[in-house]
Parts: sequence; structure tokens; C-alpha cells
Amino acid sequence: MHATAALRRRPGRPPKRIDERLETREALIRCGTEVLTEKGFAATGIDEVLKRVGVPKGSFYHYFDSKEAFGRAVIDQYADYFARKLERSFGDSSRTPLERLQAFVDDACGGMARYQFRRGCLIGNLGQEMAVLPETYRARLEEVFEDWQARLAVCLRAARAAGEIAAQADCEALAAFFWIGGEGAVLRAKLARSEAPLRQFAAGFLAGLPR
Repeated sequence: MHATAALRRRPGRPPKRIDERLETREALIRCGTEVLTEKGFAATGIDEVLKRVGVPKGSFYHYFDSKEAFGRAVIDQYADYFARKLERSFGDSSRTPLERLQAFVDDACGGMARYQFRRGCLIGNLGQEMAVLPETYRARLEEVFEDWQARLAVCLRAARAAGEIAAQADCEALAAFFWIGGEGAVLRAKLARSEAPLRQFAAGFLAGLPR
């Protein structure tokens, strides 16, 4: 038998996993992100996540020490994912800085519509549950919001340098305001099952920028 034939995978069989443990852990985190974004931390049971992924309940603690540790891993994964998303949007040199912000809003609206407005922002959702969450989450959630604010402030400073907004604009304060108001708009969009609240907030934010 030729070597190439011996190495050929039989049709219909999945490729051999290089690190099954790592793949299973990532699958649990991905599923956890989906469920927590839709239902929240308190309403999500580990059994539901395990059933969706197809992992035995007894195996969960091979990957995570507790539900709290699992939640932290989900937060970290989402924070990394969203940071990359912001970097792509706010770093798009083919658009002006304020066009980049508008493009980000457009993408956010499209993402919410794609999931029929069942999902919002994981970090915002968890922030609303803080009264029933592990206290260790508080600083981490705030850290994520501060990272998002810092990324937007860079974009707004570029808008200021380009003359799109006034030279005296406080970009850090404006960035903080955007995320405070934007999270509320995302919550309302979920409630209304419509992108209108997010569009309305973004339009008001852009119109109110000092010129």
C-alpha cells in the first residue's frame, strides 16, 4: 500500500485530535459563552452545557475546578474575542475614525439580528447579575469595560486629530459614556427584539460629539 493511501482518512470519520483535552475545554467555553450570553450565569446549569457539548458530567472537573472557574474562563475568552473585534473595527484605516465607530455599531446590530436578539453582551449581562455572582468577577468585568473604553478613546483621539471632533473633546470621558449608554441600548434591543434602541443611542452619541 502506498504511504499516501495509508495516511488517507476514511470518509466520514473526523480527523484525529492532536490534543483532545484542549479541544474539549475550548468546546465547553464556546458553548458556555453562547448559553451565558442568552440566559445569564445564575440560570445556566453545568448540565446543560455538558449535554450540548456531549461531555459526561464527571469529566467537567478535569477541565475546570468549579462553575466559578468555568465562568472566569468564559469571561476571558469573550474579552479576547471582543478585543480582536474592536481592533479590527477601530483600526480600519480605509475609513475615517467616526466611520469606524459607525461600522462597529452596524456590525453589532447585525450580530444581534443574526441571533434573533436572544444574545446581547456577555460582559454587560454578567454585570447586571453581579448581586448573585462570585465577588471575584467584579474586578474582572470592570477591567474588560476599561479595556473597551481605552480602545474607543484611541479611535476618538484619531477623530480629534483628523478634525472630525473638536480639539477640546475629552476622548476618555466620551469613550466611557459610549459604553455606559451602549450597554443599556443593547439591553433594550434584546427586550424590544429590535436594533432600533442601539441605532438610536449611536445616532445620539455621534450627533452629540463636540465639533
